[in-house]
Order: sequence, then structure tokens, then C-alpha cells
Amino acid sequence: MISALGLVSGALVVLPSVPASANSAELVVDYRCTGGPTSVASHGPVNLRTTVTVPTTLTVGEPLNVKWTLGYKGDPGRFGSPDYFAAGGKVTVTGHAQLSGVWNGILLPSGSMEQPELSKDGVLKLPESISDSAHTDRAGKLRVTPQQLFVDFTPPAGETMVNDDSPRVQYTGVWKDRNDQPPNNNDHHYDIHRTVDKGSRAALKFTGTGIEYVAQRDHRAGRVLFYIDGQPATPAFVDASKNPDGTPSNDANRGGQTLWQFHGLKYGEHLVEVVNDEQGKWAQLDAFRVITEELPEPPQEHRATCTLVSAPVSVDVTISSGSTPTSTNSQGPGGTPTCTSAPHPATPTCHPTTPIPTCSPTPNPTPYPTCLPTTPIPTCTPGSYPATPTCHPTTPIPTCSPTPNPTPYPTCRPATPTPTCRLITPTPTPTGTPAVTPTPTPTCAPTPRPTPTQSGTHTSTATSTSTPKPTLTVTATVTPTRPTPTVPQVVITPSGGAQTGEAPDGPPSAGGLIGAGAAMVLGSAWGGVVLRRRRAAHVRDGQE
Repeated sequence: MISALGLVSGALVVLPSVPASANSAELVVDYRCTGGPTSVASHGPVNLRTTVTVPTTLTVGEPLNVKWTLGYKGDPGRFGSPDYFAAGGKVTVTGHAQLSGVWNGILLPSGSMEQPELSKDGVLKLPESISDSAHTDRAGKLRVTPQQLFVDFTPPAGETMVNDDSPRVQYTGVWKDRNDQPPNNNDHHYDIHRTVDKGSRAALKFTGTGIEYVAQRDHRAGRVLFYIDGQPATPAFVDASKNPDGTPSNDANRGGQTLWQFHGLKYGEHLVEVVNDEQGKWAQLDAFRVITEELPEPPQEHRATCTLVSAPVSVDVTISSGSTPTSTNSQGPGGTPTCTSAPHPATPTCHPTTPIPTCSPTPNPTPYPTCLPTTPIPTCTPGSYPATPTCHPTTPIPTCSPTPNPTPYPTCRPATPTPTCRLITPTPTPTGTPAVTPTPTPTCAPTPRPTPTQSGTHTSTATSTSTPKPTLTVTATVTPTRPTPTVPQVVITPSGGAQTGEAPDGPPSAGGLIGAGAAMVLGSAWGGVVLRRRRAAHVRDGQE
């Protein structure tokens, strides 16, 4: 068993009990044990003769083992059971050994012995020996002095039956012992005690934590009262002629019934009394059932204290350091390295052989790749606009990681619809020589739009009598080369226009007629070219 050890200086590590060293001393120590009225020594002192064994020489690291061998002395005194108990009770003996010198403290050797079924004052069996050990870790002189012993009894948890004819039950008044009960009545030990006199009493002293009353349920029985330790119990009575719900019973000699119980008492000795409360009615007793709950510690009322009969004696123990060389940087048992005498720094510092590398990822210059065309976005020029502009990047298209470019292959498209090129139709002016002056080449003014489209209705106005061109508007300005006439001129209205009936005063000159005819021919030819290009553009847009 392991003991608790309090120390003032030095240190003892408690170990399980082990055999003592070969060099040991044996002391014969007599004890006288006494206790209270409910102790295991309630009938007088009990004398013990013990032998204490203590080692006299040890080496640091060897256990210090102190052992008692126990036995009764020759006189008739013995430890006795405090009451009646079922099998399973236990006797525990604990010793004290004072340590002084290189250490100061107390060893607590202990041992126990389980008991059979016990009657009151039945002799208790002692454990043969008790011991305790401590591990030594310092050299020096140590003195061991045996001191007191303590004997405790722990009752078993459970229940025991006390029959009605037990000498433990005390009857007052007139009671009859009915030992002829048939087995079918189910009475404990087939017998009961019965009375019909009011005030007759049956009493029992018991040790435990609860008590139960066992008797017959019978329609001829009456009410009985209960007292615990001289006080009315709860419940205070029971009527054996009634059922548990209070209704009258038709039973006859129905034995073995627990009619009343009282639990939750503090462990110890108690007195229960049963009193007949109705004259002429049966009050019966079959048995008492004594209850004992499990106890966490041995009850102090059962303890006996044993003191030395003679003067205290001691044993001196020499603990040597032995020889355990320790070399610098050597290997201990099992290859365990030993510590050198050089002081170890409080906080070790780690010095790496090379600097710790730092990971610097190369930043991505452009999170999203951009396609750069080799040439500027083409402009729309009449007669030279390509059918489908193509964007040619200067370098392979990069791969975006982790997010891909939503448009890895950009398509270059004009920002505005394909422009409509218009010619200026010459118009007559008061002076000058007729001439055709086309409008300068138009430029495309871009207007942001996602996709170029071409739409609209084109009209054409001409001075010829040929079929009108619905997709072209031609305007010409005729500048006369001769002096401004002073007489009204004929106004030409193209595209079905009507004449006013007015004519010039004189015949037109030959040069003027030739110039006007040339202008008309040139306008018709130019209108046809523009019309064909516009149709081709419409076809391309429809294919795209």
C-alpha cells in the first residue's frame, strides 16, 4: 500500500511496499489498544505484540522499507465486532513511523483483512503485517522511530435479517411465539411473535443506516406504532389489516410482507420499537431487516488506538551516496547522454549555417494580356476599305494565370458604319463657265459603336432622262464661262421635273451645249460607279 509523506527538508518519493534490505534491525514493540463503547475494543484494552523491521544501511536510490508483523498477545483480549454484520466487513491497521535526520516526515504503513459473517463481539482477524516504503535520493543519517497504531472496522454494505426469536429482540407485554407456521405462509424461518394486548412492545438495537418491519398481512390484525431512538418515526404507524392503498384486506396469514421501513439514518447504533395500538387486534412480528449503505471511510466510532507500552525505540539508518561516476559528454545506461557541469544557457539560440531564403515571386507585369495590332486600326476610305480587317499581334498571345483573358483573340472592327460617299451635283450660278467640281474625298468621323452596320435609304437626282438611281444623290454645280445673261434662262428640273415654258432669248452657243452635255454624261457615269460600290458593300455586310 502507498502512504502519504509530509517532509520538512529533503525529499522522499513514495513507492509500493517491497522487501527490506539484508542489513536490517528488528524491534519487538508491544502495544495497548483501547476504544469507545462501540469500538472494536469496547470490552477493554487489547494487547498486541509486533515486530518492526527497519533496514540499517542503504545506498541512495534503494527503498527504505518499514514493516510491522502483527499478532495478539497471550492474554484473552481480542478485537470484537461492534454488531451483527454479513460477510465482507474489513479490519484495517495503520501505523506511524517518524523519520528524522536527513529527512523529516512520517511513513504510514497499512494493511487490511476481510472478515466473515460476524456476530456482536465476534473476534476480528488482523492482517498478518503492514508495511510502507520510501525511495531515498540523498545520502546521510536517518532515524526511524515506530509510533502509534490504529485499528479500524468498516462494515459491509447490504442487509441482514433479525428473526423474531433472536435474543437481540426484546419483548415487553404478552407475546406468543408461534413456531408452527406452515411454509405456504411465507414467514421468515416459519415462525412469528403475536400479541393482542394494547401497549405490548418489541424492541431491537441495531447498527446501520435503515430498518424495515416484516410481518403478516391479515384482516384480523390492527394498527401498530413505530419509534426510532425513542421518537415517533415517519410514518408513525401501519395497519396490517389494510392494503397499501388503505382499502381493507381480505388476506389471511399472508407472511413475509415488508409493511413499514425507515431509511436514511446516520450510520451507527439505533433503537427501533414496535407497539400494539389496538386492544384485541393482532400485532405481529416476523423479522427486522437491517440496512447498511456503503460507507466512504471507516466509521470513527469503531476505531481503536494502540500506544507503545514501553519507552519509544528507534533505528538509525545510514544512506551512502555510492559510486556513480559521471564523465563529460559520456553515455549513460542505455545510451542516454549525461549532463556536463557546464551551465546550460537559459534560452538556447539557434544559429543557422546559411541565411534563411526569402521567396520573392516575380510579379506579373500585366494581369490581363493585351493584343497589340501591328498596324493602326484601318480607316474607311471609299473604294479601298478592306472586306474584313484582321488584327495581327506582334507576339504570341500570352496565357493569363490564374484568370484567363476573356477575349484572348481581339477582333478589330471599325468604330462607325461604312461611310456613305456623296458627290456634289453642280448647280447653275449667275456667272462663269460651267464646270464640274466634285466634292473633296470625305473622311470618316468615328462614332463609338460595338458593331459596324450599314443602313439607310439613298436617293438620286440627275438631269438626264435615264432611269433614276434610287441609292445615289448626285449634285453638280455648273459654272458658266460667258458673261451673265440678262435674259431669263431655261431651268432644268431633274427626275421628272416640268418645264416652265420660258426659253432663252437667243440660241445657245455651241460651247455651252457641249459643256452641259459632257457634265451630264460624267454625272451619269460617276453615279453608276458609286451605285455599284454601294451594292457591293451591302452584299459584304450581309455576308458578315
